[in-house]
Amino acid sequence: MIWIGDVLVSKGEGGVYNERTLGEARVWDPYRSKLAALYYLGKGVELTPDMCVLYLGAANGTTVSHVADYTNTVYAVEFAPRPMQDLLEVAHRRNNIVPIMADATRPELYTPLVEAVDLLYQDVAQPDQAAITIRNSVFLKRGGTLILMLKTRSVDIRKNPAEVFEETLALLSSGGLTPIESLWLEPYHHDHAAIVCTKPRD
Repeated sequence: MIWIGDVLVSKGEGGVYNERTLGEARVWDPYRSKLAALYYLGKGVELTPDMCVLYLGAANGTTVSHVADYTNTVYAVEFAPRPMQDLLEVAHRRNNIVPIMADATRPELYTPLVEAVDLLYQDVAQPDQAAITIRNSVFLKRGGTLILMLKTRSVDIRKNPAEVFEETLALLSSGGLTPIESLWLEPYHHDHAAIVCTKPRD
């Protein structure tokens, strides 16, 4: 990852969401991006130029654009029509983003479009977030990494966020994934947690 002092940046064409710049680098704001918050608070996963990424919940393409600055290819899945319009504009300016309008709960619909990936990033705020992650892990290479951005209030607003967090960790483990890092994203994102897992090689 690229840091200028204590500021996380990426190097690519700016002006995606009126982000600040430092020299020729784009400032990656942890208040606007949960992935950026993970890098400020924990380790995350090093993004590299040879990496292929499946990004679920691409929204307007804010974080997608930064990930694309670092990696080879980003398959960006978004279901809502309005954010998809913005995502298409972001993809138009970066030839390594593949926008896919689809429901992340039904990965079979985009199986023909997505190759095996090194990183699965899941930011779909639905009650079955863990199940969506496990279902899409079929695209993840053995030894690959996944990052789940858990919005605990979307899973079950009646439960304590810490309880949802622990239950999600257990579900991912039972789905054959190995958690290697988990943390809350305070103060950047309230009631959000990041869970980083690997897919065993055998």
